[in-house]
Amino acid sequence: MEKVKNKLGEIEYSDENVITFEEPIPGFEEFKKFIFVKLEREEELFQMIYFLISVDQPEIFFPILPIKLIVENYPNVEEYEPFGIVKLSSKISQITINLKSPVYINFTTNKAKQKILDEFDYPIEYQLFVEEK
Repeated sequence: MEKVKNKLGEIEYSDENVITFEEPIPGFEEFKKFIFVKLEREEELFQMIYFLISVDQPEIFFPILPIKLIVENYPNVEEYEPFGIVKLSSKISQITINLKSPVYINFTTNKAKQKILDEFDYPIEYQLFVEEK
């Protein structure tokens, strides 16, 4: 078992938790290997969210959410599951998910890719929660 440490805490992982991007995430070209983890936290929001944490630089991590929880008939890529990168905020009404550029993960091969869905009209910032008044 290996360990990484960042703002989320100290995380143990093994090679079977490492996802390799076939092509790097735009803007993060030097990072191709990420740990796929679900943190055990009590906060309700964290019960739905997974994280991709860079193996080489653990301070770089992306909260992700299975898109099929939001859009049932979301475009498939054979043998890959779509996840949206979540933008967290201290204001619940400002927490959004990117539905335009999903991260597709194949858990059999531990490969991933990010794809921009130009042919579909999905928002880059889809609001996940509505604040009650």
